[in-house]
This record gives sequence, C-alpha cells and structure tokens, in this order.
Amino acid sequence: MEYAGIGGMIVLALNIWAIINIVGSSASTGGKVIWTLLVLVLPIIGFVIWFFAGPRSSKSLA
Repeated sequence: MEYAGIGGMIVLALNIWAIINIVGSSASTGGKVIWTLLVLVLPIIGFVIWFFAGPRSSKSLA
C-alpha cells in the first residue's frame, strides 16, 4: 500500500484545517502570519505546536 501518500494527505488536511482556524482566530495580524508560517514551514511540528499553544477560532462551540 501507499502509506506515505496517505500520511501526506492527512498532514496536508490537518495543516489546511489549522490555517483556516488561525485566520479565523482573534489573534493579531502579525500573530496570524507567524503561526501560518510556522505551520507551512514545519508541517508536522508546526501543527503540533499550534494545536497545543496556538490561537483558537473566535467562534464558540456552545
């Protein structure tokens, strides 16, 4: 099977989701740019760092 391709697609989907949430967050423009660059330059590590410490979407889940 082509596991590397599936893994790459999963990482791509997670990074797109992260970038959408970063853009929709209430962070400053500079903060959004830095977080987006981090996720783009370091796809896996950047996503993990964003997931635990990054800005969240401004819309409420409740």
